[in-house]
Formats: sequence, C-alpha cells, structure tokens
Amino acid sequence: MNPTIPQCLIDQAYERDPASASAEFGAEFRSDVESFINLEAVQACISRGTLERHPRSGLRYLAFTDPSGGSSDSFTLAVAHREDDSLILDCLREIRPPFSPEAAIAEFASTCRSYRISRIIGDRYAGEFPREQFRKQGIGYDVSNKSKSDLYLDLLPLLNSCRVELLDNPKLTTQLIALERRTARSGKESIDHPPGAHDDLANAVAGVLASNLVLRPRLRIFTYPVVGSTPGCELDPKTMRPIERERIRWRKVNQSPR
Repeated sequence: MNPTIPQCLIDQAYERDPASASAEFGAEFRSDVESFINLEAVQACISRGTLERHPRSGLRYLAFTDPSGGSSDSFTLAVAHREDDSLILDCLREIRPPFSPEAAIAEFASTCRSYRISRIIGDRYAGEFPREQFRKQGIGYDVSNKSKSDLYLDLLPLLNSCRVELLDNPKLTTQLIALERRTARSGKESIDHPPGAHDDLANAVAGVLASNLVLRPRLRIFTYPVVGSTPGCELDPKTMRPIERERIRWRKVNQSPR
C-alpha cells in the first residue's frame, strides 16, 4: 500500500521473520500462538548422517549450556564453530534427569576441553551454582546477555537462509519446529516451547549459534623487513643503496566475542 517502501526491504523482512513481515507488510492478522520455525527450513540445514563432528586443529570453538537441577529438565551442551559466513554445529550433548548436577558439569567440562574451550556461555539458571562448579573444573562461565526469545529470534534468519549446518538429531528437529510464538495483549512477543514440552536442546543450539554470530573476521597487520639487495628492491637515488622498507601483509584472524 505504500509505494515509497523499497521491495528489497520487504523481501529482507520476509527472509528474516516471515510471520512478523506478513503482519507488517502483508496485512495478515497474527494469532496469539503460532508456529515459529518451519520444518522445511530445519531439514534444509541438517547434515544427514552426521551425529557429531570431532575437534579439528586450527578452528576456534564456542560452547553454550542450558543448565538443569537434575530433577525435571535435561542438562544440555552445544559446541559450534564458524567458517566464513557459515555456522557449524559440532557437538550436542544431553543428560536426562534424574542426574547429579556436579557429575553432569564434570562430563561437560571434559567435552569442552576436548574442543580446546576454556570458557562456556550459559543462562542465569540457579545463580552462582553452575558457574562455581564449572570453575572448579577449570572452565569459566559467562552469563548470556540475551534472553531465550532473543536467541531464537537470532536463529530464525540463519535457518531460513541455510547459513547453519545442524547435526542429524531428530529430537533437536522436533524441539525446533515445536517452538511457538506468543503475543501478549500488550503486543510483546515471546518464543518458547508448548506447555508440557521441552526445548533444552533447541535452547543450547540457538545459544551457541547466536554467540558465534558475534565473531567477525578482523584484519591484523604483520610486517617483515626488506633487507639487502633483494630483487625488485628500490634504490636511494642519492646513495644508490637499497631502501629498507616494511612490506605489509594482511591476514584474517578471529576476533574474540567479548
């Protein structure tokens, strides 16, 4: 209805969040509860037959955990890395209740060390308890500054654009497509699992992939001198001696997320 809005802007909005764009640009009414992630979008990102990717040298891995007290919800861990514009899920672990939280943290800390991870990201569950237990295992614990809904909102455009490579985990797929978008009377939206269901695996995966989004390649300068009568070296017109200069190389390195 508004010809001044570029079509490319509308297309980008539909790619990021189809449901929100339909309400904004398509004049479609939104229900209080609706499906959040499409099954076809998730299936297009699954690496069929790949249950886990082993650690490789030269890669920087991040880990995200969704802690649990051991009585009702699962304790989950997700490990991922970034390759150019793609986000690769490498490892997904779940410990189902009942279990000992201390034993679960010790197991996950061992997994983190195998991927050369010294700090983990997680939510604020149980206050200081999981942070202290991870520190005892030599793993730092950083509290995520994003809510669960924000993590899922970051994950949606990644799935829709096939920028992620997921593991072949049927339970993860089930949890992702079961997520619901709820709109309160105030207009505030939230994304969560249906009543009586769980999203422990989905939350860990959304957290680790959204955390990898902050990793951006940066350019760092490496210099090396040109000495002696190197072929192609410039000569000073007064002294006719080689001019020592510094040549600059640029190499991409990963930037710390913090």
